[in-house]
Amino acid sequence: MKKIIYNRFAKDWMAELPKVTYDKDIFVIVTPQQTEKAVDYLLSMPILGVDTETRPSFTRKQQFKCSLLQVATHHNCFLFRLNYTGMTPAIIRLLEDKTVPKVGLSWHDDIMSLKRLNNFEPGYFIDIQDHMKEIGIQDLSLQKLYANLFNERISKTERLSNWERDVLTSKQKQYAAIDAWACIQLYEELLRLEETGDYELHTLEMELEIEEDFRIYEELATQKGQGG
Repeated sequence: MKKIIYNRFAKDWMAELPKVTYDKDIFVIVTPQQTEKAVDYLLSMPILGVDTETRPSFTRKQQFKCSLLQVATHHNCFLFRLNYTGMTPAIIRLLEDKTVPKVGLSWHDDIMSLKRLNNFEPGYFIDIQDHMKEIGIQDLSLQKLYANLFNERISKTERLSNWERDVLTSKQKQYAAIDAWACIQLYEELLRLEETGDYELHTLEMELEIEEDFRIYEELATQKGQGG
């Protein structure tokens, strides 16, 4: 039986899906010395998943720098706390490497964020969003892509947490690791589907979602008019 995927994935479909958990090793890198061994290990792997995190700002006047680079293999994830390590020569070597594919999502934005810390020439990066359209998928957020291809829900509750806190919480580490690790899973599943053709694309009309948004808007407008 072929896998059913959708061109668009409604957000409310995710409510009933089981939550993704991460039971692999997570290594937090906090010193420049640790970056050397970590990068040597990572560049010995066949593929890497990548992502970044930045402390959220809730005012326009205050903007924070990228504080975390997470790099995952199939079996573990390294969290480089850039606000402690800085952009060391080892980290730049990792980012400029042209031999190991590094898979991310909307990775152009992450590169720009990292370049604000130290300039570098980006190496071998693959952006999943550039390729998912090849099989007809239009909803390209990490959460919707993972739900669409694996029927599991990635929690985003830690996204706006403080990524510059002295010690990351276990929930933060899990969140960060999953986001990088999921990029590998998505890319390899995409390659499998393209190679085997083992999927059926079900097309949903965008108008359905637009109509729902308009209905909610009308309800809110009516409540406001009634003094609600």
